[in-house]
Amino acid sequence: MTTLRVIDAGPAVTVQDMGRPGWTAKGLARGGAADRLALLEAAALLGQEAPLAALEMAGAGGRFTVDAPTQFCLTGARMKAEVDGRPVGHAETVLLPPGAVLRVGGAEKGSYGYLAFAGGVFGEEWLGSRAAHLLAGVGRALAAGDEIALGSDPDPEAAARVLVPEDRLGGGTVRMMPGPQTGLFGEGVLERFLDTAFTRAPQANRQGVRLEFEGAPFESETQGLASDFITSGDVQMTGDGRPYVLLAESQTVGGYPRIGTVITADLPRLAQAHAGDAVRFEMLGVEEADALWESETAQLARLRKAVQPRVRDPHDIPDLLGYQLVGGVTRGNELEE
Repeated sequence: MTTLRVIDAGPAVTVQDMGRPGWTAKGLARGGAADRLALLEAAALLGQEAPLAALEMAGAGGRFTVDAPTQFCLTGARMKAEVDGRPVGHAETVLLPPGAVLRVGGAEKGSYGYLAFAGGVFGEEWLGSRAAHLLAGVGRALAAGDEIALGSDPDPEAAARVLVPEDRLGGGTVRMMPGPQTGLFGEGVLERFLDTAFTRAPQANRQGVRLEFEGAPFESETQGLASDFITSGDVQMTGDGRPYVLLAESQTVGGYPRIGTVITADLPRLAQAHAGDAVRFEMLGVEEADALWESETAQLARLRKAVQPRVRDPHDIPDLLGYQLVGGVTRGNELEE
């Protein structure tokens, strides 16, 4: 067992895994990582059979130490990091020696960064998950002085690996599919919605993301809609006619009309959009959306195949002169002896 000590942490650093499926009927959303793909990438890099719990860092990281050697990696949002002053790359495995200080700065691109360790982050488990679900009052944000158990790294000296992550930072086009309430919006309203350039508003958290735009509000053609089942990815049109896209910690019942649902493959792009990033929507047919669905098991298998050994830049090797760089050197007169 390894102990991770938090020297200091940003205001929204929490333990997250793949959440608690199966409890929606009881009023508890699955929760888990806002960017699930980031945990799959970390699992592929660190050789995990399935994604283990990691630290989710919303906007800012912190400083951390361990008491035993362990490999780690950073995925999700781009965050500047270093170990005892040496830069750490994104989406690559790095050894964190005991006593060394890992410093993770603020998000330079994207919103949710992930710090994953080879043995996973332990912590209190509830309903089969270690994930904090702040909206439900489960878990809490980490703070200076916290100590958390990590699983032991079975091979801390393993060769470093790297992965080119899927480009999903900085906003962009998000694909959605029609849902049971899409028909509540007139054809002209839906066309205008799909033609509109949105920006991610500053108001966003793990529950959902609000989008801003110029123009008239988007209104449905119904009044007094009864509350209904809702889930992550649903695009609600709030009372002022502005879209609000639900994320991992969404409520499970809502009464605002939903114009559609963001497909699972594109939800990480929306979650990672930073305040001010441009977002557009593209509507797919149900069959098109179904064809794009990929199980997380299949995603992890595909990511494992994409992992490559990391080729180190000599400028990043502080003890370069300590290595045997040339082999086979002789005195030159061995054959005369």
